[in-house]
Amino acid sequence: MSGPRPGAAHPDTPQPSDPQPSAPVTVVGVGADGWGGLSGAARAALLGAGVVIGGPRQLALLPADCRAERVPWPSPLRPAVPGLLAAYAPRGLVVLASGDPMFHGIGRALAAEAGPGRLRVLPHPSSVSYACARLGWPVEDTATVSLVGRPAARLAAALHHGRRLLVLSAGAGTPAEVAALLTERGFGPSTLHLLEQLGGVRERHVTATAAYWREPPGEPLNVLAVECRRAPGALRLGAVPGLPDDAYEHDGQLTKRQVRAVVLAALAPAPGELLWDVGAGAGSVGIEWMRTHPACAAVAVERDPERAGRALRNAERLGVPGLRVVTGAAPDALAGLPAPDAVFVGGGLTVPGVFDACWAALPPGGRLVANAVTLESEAALAGHRARHGGELVRLAVSHAVPVGGFTGWRAAMPVTQWSVTKPPQEPAV
Repeated sequence: MSGPRPGAAHPDTPQPSDPQPSAPVTVVGVGADGWGGLSGAARAALLGAGVVIGGPRQLALLPADCRAERVPWPSPLRPAVPGLLAAYAPRGLVVLASGDPMFHGIGRALAAEAGPGRLRVLPHPSSVSYACARLGWPVEDTATVSLVGRPAARLAAALHHGRRLLVLSAGAGTPAEVAALLTERGFGPSTLHLLEQLGGVRERHVTATAAYWREPPGEPLNVLAVECRRAPGALRLGAVPGLPDDAYEHDGQLTKRQVRAVVLAALAPAPGELLWDVGAGAGSVGIEWMRTHPACAAVAVERDPERAGRALRNAERLGVPGLRVVTGAAPDALAGLPAPDAVFVGGGLTVPGVFDACWAALPPGGRLVANAVTLESEAALAGHRARHGGELVRLAVSHAVPVGGFTGWRAAMPVTQWSVTKPPQEPAV
């Protein structure tokens, strides 16, 4: 999946339509405590509304003296938003949402569609606030991962020993799915807290370890809190690039750990940026680019179908299932891809047209990093540097290995790396 372009809307963000109705829209957050938990301003807005839109569960929380027409959200929800706003906003529209509408809620779509100036948002405490209050966890020190409409595999990138996580569940089956994932990823000793119907009369708190989770599916409205504990002997994965080579399934076509760390440092990922990983092999560079921030995205281009499959499996296992893998040979496979913010060429640099296609796709300020291990590809790097500038670095890595009863150094093939930033305007050649 490709990532958002700098300055552009995130791919999940609805785009405003034109023309827009001008009537204001009030958005009211409601919790499991229903009408009794609403502020005076929120109750007044609902009592004075002509139309209230919300999910069936939220609409059922309204009292009989709220006489507005009640309209349930259709499915799919997002495409219906412009028409619903146009039809009902002039009649005094209030939208009901769970908790804080601007935290993984409908408020984002409404702000993008109607414009934030037309919204009056009356938030309720979010499930995150409730969960941290119940557990005594500081909100600012607690990471949150949403699995609503997203694969559970993305949780793997957030797993670190001693870390506290809150998981926004997709439904009643999420706790068991998370427990199984934690156990499979080596975090079976982690403590899970299942928090259901937070703030309501049916609030419930269940605690068990991931490896021994036996709780049957319960309330669909739940949050899962995780106290991460890595099992003895489980592979430790850090938060910075340069994961152990053993973290990857590969056939030897892998940018090795030390070189990979240098590559990612030169690529300099920033939140929201998109990488092309050309000649991706096991997908390690694109995967570690995406692990630097949840908003980073990457496209891995690999001509060998078996290696492309490995890259997908590696991405799933390492917590970035959104990695887009394109099976095909560059430069032809690059056609039609979204423009990148950075490009890594790990293989195929001597193939005619590969560099030209990558360079042409980069915007001004975009970065390109290329590795070479043969004399021919080194010569190509030197030629590109002569035309476009940048920096050439020779990377030499040696490992200590047994030599009889002693220890000696075994050198890996040296890697020549070229890194360059595309200037605002290409100089005349």
